[in-house]
Amino acid sequence: MSDAAPNHDRAAFIRAETRLRAVAHVPEIRLHLADEAVPLWQKTEDELGAMGLPPPFWAFAWAGGQALARHLLDYPALVRGRRVLDLGSGSGLVAIAAAKAGAVPVIAAEIDAFAATAIELNAAANEVYVEVLVRDLLDDAAPTARYDTILVGDLFYEQTTAARVLAWLDRHAALGAAVLVGDPWRSYFPTARLEKLADYGVPVTRDLEDNDIKRTAVWRLNPL
Repeated sequence: MSDAAPNHDRAAFIRAETRLRAVAHVPEIRLHLADEAVPLWQKTEDELGAMGLPPPFWAFAWAGGQALARHLLDYPALVRGRRVLDLGSGSGLVAIAAAKAGAVPVIAAEIDAFAATAIELNAAANEVYVEVLVRDLLDDAAPTARYDTILVGDLFYEQTTAARVLAWLDRHAALGAAVLVGDPWRSYFPTARLEKLADYGVPVTRDLEDNDIKRTAVWRLNPL
């Protein structure tokens, strides 16, 4: 199976390696999630790693995404009727929450074709429509589209990526986009640039995190 594999092959792999179940902190939403992190990570590396595909981030409900999704469902006015982009969407959890909260259209941006298929499967399971864009938007030197709100869950985990994400968000914020971030204080989270809106204690997978409950917050980016 390659990155160019037919969509139904990717869908079959996702269905075989995950279970459709409610998200712990956002039980209104069901996702195709892995039962355990290590076996799926190993299987992905063994079967797909030779193709240079990213790890299966799409198979887990990360703390930042859960907090942000919860916040959108609790405060739907933040996105209702607005053009929304979920950057680095992963499983599509945040995008699905935005759609349920009344955002339209909702675009989920991803660089991984397997994640894109997972987003489509998860959106269908939740009876919402999410447009999936498979491209690295961070490569854009200037904004190529306008969004009312940009959503970011758990993207500040690696130094180079974090710097690229913040620079890209700044370009869009300068055009008037509101930026909401869900993050559990990852290593490269730019705290000084963000205003905290809410705190959450998010149930997470112990295989992936250091605790069963991860202290997480939702933030708003202050434009430069």
